Amino acid sequence: MTGKTGHEDLFPVRKPVRDSCFFIFERRDSMMTLRKTILGGFFIGLGIVLPMAFHLVNLGRVFLPMHIPVLMSGFFCGPIIGLIVGFITPLLSGLLTGMPPFMPPTAQGMMVELAAYGFLTGFFHHQLKLNNIVSLLGAMFLGRVVYGLFGALVFPLFGLKGISPIYPITAGLITGLPGIALQLIIIPTTLYFVERGLKTKRLES
Repeated sequence: MTGKTGHEDLFPVRKPVRDSCFFIFERRDSMMTLRKTILGGFFIGLGIVLPMAFHLVNLGRVFLPMHIPVLMSGFFCGPIIGLIVGFITPLLSGLLTGMPPFMPPTAQGMMVELAAYGFLTGFFHHQLKLNNIVSLLGAMFLGRVVYGLFGALVFPLFGLKGISPIYPITAGLITGLPGIALQLIIIPTTLYFVERGLKTKRLES
């Protein structure tokens, strides 16, 4: 005897509500992860195309266009995908366009720096719940510190003179001021309108 009554098809056993809710939340989390991954791919593509446009008019070094989509990826996709976007973008750009170059090791330095940018904006915004401006400024400052440490420790391995660890936040900050100003204008403005649009959509629904 198997204990079956023969009516299982007519009267299926209902799954507990708790299990159904868990399945719904699990599916929702999977969809959210997929969306963030797709959005991360979009930011990588933007991080490759945008510098090409700026370099056509010789403004790439001045306005640091690759930084913008990487910083934004942390806000929209979280720290892990932000880190991946920051690491992959200069790598692919260097392989596909030659910008940034791998020798001198500009691309390698940017891979570390931008990975820090993407991770830190996501960490400050999503984990620490800091506001957009504080998250952005904190990531921009610490990302430059990371680049300074990379330059001090790794550049000599390539036969180059190491830079001071604080150079990117002192003298190096001056040359990057136009790019920093552009980031402080575009990124908070974009975040404001996106968040406003999402709030409006939620109210309408």
